[in-house]
Amino acid sequence: MRLLLVEDDNHVAAALSAVLARHGFDVTHARSGEEALQALVPEGAGFGVVLLDLGLPDQDGYEVCGKIRKRTGTPVIMVTARSDVRSRIHGLNLGADDYVVKPYDTGELLARIHAVSRRTPHVDDTGDTRTALRLGPVRIELPTRQVSVDGTAVALTRKEFDLLALLAQRPGVVFRREQIISEVWRTSWEGTGRTLEVHVASLRSKLHMPALIETVRGVGYRLVAPAG
Repeated sequence: MRLLLVEDDNHVAAALSAVLARHGFDVTHARSGEEALQALVPEGAGFGVVLLDLGLPDQDGYEVCGKIRKRTGTPVIMVTARSDVRSRIHGLNLGADDYVVKPYDTGELLARIHAVSRRTPHVDDTGDTRTALRLGPVRIELPTRQVSVDGTAVALTRKEFDLLALLAQRPGVVFRREQIISEVWRTSWEGTGRTLEVHVASLRSKLHMPALIETVRGVGYRLVAPAG
């Protein structure tokens, strides 16, 4: 997922960007409100989430949030030290999707990012909103969570669908095991690795396409788009 981090403190931005990158995010850093607004042209520029710090040098963060909301439906999470209820309500009324108060737990922040992105239709790197993914004979309907192969419906569990949809969004790209666990199970790697392996095996079996999901030894998995 592409993420726009709006933060004027370079040290904070560098540390947070490193954490987000380890969890599979492609982070773009904007140091001011104007940089953020330019980065979102045209129509959100394919970003999945905007992480907006309110303490910006050129514009009030609330003002920036309002401008973002007029330009795009990309989810916005406000990050601020202002913890009073009135500030939160003001931010939400301006169109923010969530509000995180400093200091925050990184795990909570990641969970909130995933939560707001799940409530939003997938946006690809060109800014196009997609409701279905087509990979050869495999069709994945994102809004209805239905999967079919050559027109025949395949019953998947919730986590099987989430795993397949994640890999299918970027065919050929290797997703690290830690990244998959974070996005699909919303937890850390410890104790969940075997669960991931079982779900991959189940998908290969149910879809009758053992070569669809390739294991990249020591790294993770990638989806190999079939022909046709």
